[in-house]
Amino acid sequence: RLVESGGGLVQAGGSLRLSCAASGRTLSSYALGWFRQAPGTEREFVAAVSRIGSTTAAADSVKGRFTISRDVAKNTVFLQMNSLKPEDTAVYYCAARYSGLHWTASQNRDDYAYWGQGTQVTVSS
Repeated sequence: RLVESGGGLVQAGGSLRLSCAASGRTLSSYALGWFRQAPGTEREFVAAVSRIGSTTAAADSVKGRFTISRDVAKNTVFLQMNSLKPEDTAVYYCAARYSGLHWTASQNRDDYAYWGQGTQVTVSS
C-alpha cells in the first residue's frame, strides 16, 4: 500500500515536499513515479526514479523545479516541488513499478501497477 502526504495550499512561488511511504512491502525492487491529475484532465507524468536511483526523469513542465528522490532505508519516495505555479494544482499520485535492476525510469503510467490514493496540491496566484 502506498500512502502520499505533504500536499496542501501554497502561494505561487512557494515550495512543497511530497512523501510517499509504503506499508506491507519494501520498495527496493520497484521503480517509483509521481503523476498528477487536474480536474477534467488525464493523469499525467511528473517525475520518476529507477529502482536503484541511477536514473531519473521529469516532465518538461517541471524540469528545473521538481526533484524526485528516494530513501531506501525509510522505504519512501519524495517529490520536492519548488517555484510552484497555479498550473501545478492537481491531485498528486505516487506509483510503483516492479523493475529490473538496471531498468531506466519510466514515464508511462501503464507501466505502474501500484498506486497511492493521492494528495491534493493547490497553488494560489
